[in-house]
Amino acid sequence: MSFPKKFVWGAASAAYQIEGAPKEDGKGPSVWDTFCQKKGAIWNGQSGAVACDHYHRYRDDVGLMKGVGLQAYRFSISWPRVFPKGVGKVNSRGLAFYDKLVDELLAANITPWVTLFHWDLPDALHRRGGWLNPDSSDWFADYTRVVVAKLSDRVQHWITLNEPQVFISLGYQDGRHAPGDKLPFKKVLLIGHHALLAHGRAVQTIRQHSTLPPQIGYAPFAALSYPASDRAADVQAARQDLFSVTARHCWNNTWWMDPVFKGCYPEDGLKLFGKDVPRFTDAEMKIISQPVDFFGVNMYTGSKVRAGRNGKPERLQQPVGHNLTAFRWAVTPEVMFWGTKFYWERYRLPIVVTENGMSNIDWVALDGRVHDPQRIDFTRRYLLALERAIAAGVDVNAYFHWSIMDNFEWAEGYKERFGLIYVDYINQKRVLKDSAHWYKQIIATNGKCLHTDP
Repeated sequence: MSFPKKFVWGAASAAYQIEGAPKEDGKGPSVWDTFCQKKGAIWNGQSGAVACDHYHRYRDDVGLMKGVGLQAYRFSISWPRVFPKGVGKVNSRGLAFYDKLVDELLAANITPWVTLFHWDLPDALHRRGGWLNPDSSDWFADYTRVVVAKLSDRVQHWITLNEPQVFISLGYQDGRHAPGDKLPFKKVLLIGHHALLAHGRAVQTIRQHSTLPPQIGYAPFAALSYPASDRAADVQAARQDLFSVTARHCWNNTWWMDPVFKGCYPEDGLKLFGKDVPRFTDAEMKIISQPVDFFGVNMYTGSKVRAGRNGKPERLQQPVGHNLTAFRWAVTPEVMFWGTKFYWERYRLPIVVTENGMSNIDWVALDGRVHDPQRIDFTRRYLLALERAIAAGVDVNAYFHWSIMDNFEWAEGYKERFGLIYVDYINQKRVLKDSAHWYKQIIATNGKCLHTDP
């Protein structure tokens, strides 16, 4: 087994989680800037106001990425840094930051992969209704056009939205993420429909305005299931569980994937959600399902499923003492094989693992290094499962570790450390963790050293 010769090895980040500089060079506030001011919203009252100070330290950070051997870097653009009010006048100084970042990456022989929306909606647009506003997809298309016009002479890889299930469910249904709303489910679904329209209009805009031939994808969150055994009945049960809408919430796959990749909402979702489903037209579904070049998917953990006595999928509890990350997510590398396999069989699009990683208990040891053997073991297990999927015929062409460096983990503040690079938030010192040195060898050997002990 091996990875394809042109397989891409990268790492990822998001603007609000690393940049800091929330008011510098004309940037406007995002919903996260506002939400972090709400008492009790973020662990220990923290915020992304400084984060990793990447806005000022990007050159050094790209140097560290080069030291890790990254072939590609996935980062997001802050919409309110480009449009302080979300629409209207472009903030040339904010756009210039990304212009310089792209040049720095290319000089380091690192391919930029740009995510257009990773949750930091301009607060000014939120005050105009945000994603509930029917004009929101047009706002997003206008923003996309400006970014593409500036960067597409050097950037070819584009991702429209990151995890709509997460920012919509946690931000608009549960109130745990920005902007902190708890809306009726009917409005939550309307927000989702407008976000999917924004994806489609962005795809159209990229194709129309890109200088270089673009490669366009979409990165939904993966609610993953894997079979309890290799028995055909259990495999089918896991597949059914993965592709079913069974509850009135956002935590499913097909409501967010079928419209994009198949041009329709899933029938079971339409039936379950009933009158709460927003009105939509064939023309809108055509926009949402604009052809894309790859299926980006964020993969972390999943549920073990077997065929129940009634023939329906039955989720099993993990055994006592099962492996957990610091975030208390179950370590389930099986999902990397079965998840990519199931998605490939259903959608037949090249797959890019746009996020995979774990939060660990990391600190600088007395020897000055950061020893994170759990992260190495975690990543090795998941990559071996991914290699197995590729050997089974699944078309996977890139992998992005989450994340390149420790950062602001949304409502969890700085409690969780996902990075390959350790960040001391007091003095902004960076330290390559043992996992970063190990990942460098994975990249250099195109995965071959996965089969030797770290």
